[in-house]
Amino acid sequence: MSNDTSPGTISVDAKSSDPSYGVPGHSHSDKDLWKLSLGAIGIVFGDIGTSPLYALKECFKGHHQLPVDDFHIYGLVSLIFWTMGLVVTVKYVMFIMKADNKGEGGSMSLLSLIIRGASPKLSRWLIVLGVFATALFYGDSMITPAISVLSAVEGLTVIEPSFDSWVPPVSVVILIGLFCIQARGTESVGRLFGPVMMLYFATLAILGVFNIFTRSPAILLALNPYYAIHFFVSDPMQGFWALGSVVLSVTGAEALYADMGHFGRQPISLGWYWVVFPALTLNYLGQCALLSADHEAIANPFYFLAPDFLRIPLIILATFASVIASQAVITGAFSVTQQAIQLGYIPRLRVNHTSASTVGQIYIPSVNWVLMFMVMVMVLIAMFKTSTNLANAYGIAVTGTMFITSCMMGVLVHRVWHWKAWQAIPLVSFFLLIDAAFFLSNVTKIPEGGWFPLLVGFVVFTMLMTWSRGRHLMAERMRQVAMPIQLFIRSAAASAVRIPGTAIFLTPEDDGVPHALLHNLKHNKILHERVILLTVKIEDVPYVDPHYRASMSSLEDGFYRLIVRYGFMEEPDVPLAMKKIDQSGPMLRMDDTSFFISRQTLIPSTHTGMAIWREKLFAWMLRNSESATEFFKLPSNRVVELGSQIELVGNK
Repeated sequence: MSNDTSPGTISVDAKSSDPSYGVPGHSHSDKDLWKLSLGAIGIVFGDIGTSPLYALKECFKGHHQLPVDDFHIYGLVSLIFWTMGLVVTVKYVMFIMKADNKGEGGSMSLLSLIIRGASPKLSRWLIVLGVFATALFYGDSMITPAISVLSAVEGLTVIEPSFDSWVPPVSVVILIGLFCIQARGTESVGRLFGPVMMLYFATLAILGVFNIFTRSPAILLALNPYYAIHFFVSDPMQGFWALGSVVLSVTGAEALYADMGHFGRQPISLGWYWVVFPALTLNYLGQCALLSADHEAIANPFYFLAPDFLRIPLIILATFASVIASQAVITGAFSVTQQAIQLGYIPRLRVNHTSASTVGQIYIPSVNWVLMFMVMVMVLIAMFKTSTNLANAYGIAVTGTMFITSCMMGVLVHRVWHWKAWQAIPLVSFFLLIDAAFFLSNVTKIPEGGWFPLLVGFVVFTMLMTWSRGRHLMAERMRQVAMPIQLFIRSAAASAVRIPGTAIFLTPEDDGVPHALLHNLKHNKILHERVILLTVKIEDVPYVDPHYRASMSSLEDGFYRLIVRYGFMEEPDVPLAMKKIDQSGPMLRMDDTSFFISRQTLIPSTHTGMAIWREKLFAWMLRNSESATEFFKLPSNRVVELGSQIELVGNK
């Protein structure tokens, strides 16, 4: 991999602030709206939809166990209902989802949106927060498949307690199958996701209503916030501990924002208001009505909602729902990785597109197999083995991401939306207080498993920041030794032998002479009749309008500067972009064009800009990144690769 050919970091120019520069937000007919809402129910709400499998049980049997009595039952279900209302409905649906970056959402989109007008110092801190939120997501994406599938398969123990030893191996088989089919893509299977999840949410609601009216109709009173407040006032410390399990009811809330680009804000909002929120509320109320009438049902209140003859079908349906929830978070990991690659925080990786008609249907083999390894060996088999143990590890990553999102929201409402301080401070402080309470409650679970997603987060964060810093130092070093292009043209163009054809030299900077051009002239003593210096820039918008895709300028004597722009959600295809170039004389023909790229090798430096272990980590990532030829879709038989050595310099 070469810094000459790497995707760009976030760049901002006059065009990127123009609404016409990116793809506008979603606008749909009523028919499309409901169709998209069904799709959102199948994809977006899988994680939060499977929370009833384990959330309430963990409130009573988890890290800080509570007595199963009416006081705690009413207090907890009230707390769960208002947590969903405040965190998901108010924070995400009403506020965060308004912060779309040309229709796209997620931590990286929010980061690129809010740093446009921020000062350099504030931008550095925002980048650290945004990258750490992204790193925590990877920890979450390892735990979600395991806890969802385990919780579903644990229904077997409700039918027959002796099946307990079968739960881990059955879960492993399901998860291995899930990861193995990723290469085929989810387009065809995805068509079933919406109907299956609609059936699942309908089942949640029906089971909830049945148990409310046959067990304890009075449980409906728990919707009054008095019960949640009374729970805290009566025993503040016990209420604080309970938050660590209550937050499991809103795991997956970030998916509403992260997947906004696929469906749009309105379809996701409709799905939440009219299907998911009512179904979840009724199911939690039904579980608590059951517990109020039968305290022994705490062993697995979700499955005990159903009569004996319906439990096997319910296990099958819940398993399908957990697979869908796992599929959604795995797909999300692919999408986040692609964004991070384009924005310059992850080395180039092989990205396979699994659909010719649907944008965003991608498969990244290295991410898929690393996730499977972590789920199988470290999470499921080696350390946790049960959903209760996994629940101890689950909340810390979710609450950490939520807290960071609230911090970034504070910058958003003040600097982007230009709210007055008296408007912004109370709202942001309210959400920060809620998120801080949930996060601190989960901190107590670090010794019992919460350390795992934090460890994953810190490892990924270190790698992302090391790659970004290393690329910056490499570009800085190359600028220091670069020759001005005008000086090169005057000194070399007249004296070098010119041969027919076109030579394209990839360079990360839009000034200076690429190393590959200097090496080619030094060793081959020739220049092509037409020399194009190509820079690929990744802008801070999801998509770039095709009219702004490429811009060409003449530098004289057959030299041209070409800049090709892509959004951070787009797939670079340099040959395709160049087909529309008509500003460099005769039409470009691939059979008459050669691409020259530079491959740098790091050499040890006593004046490195990073600690030596980070320099070695960066060098390892550099060696193992995807070929520029593949990444930019260059014709492999037209590529010439020239090597050079470079040392990193800068301030530690």
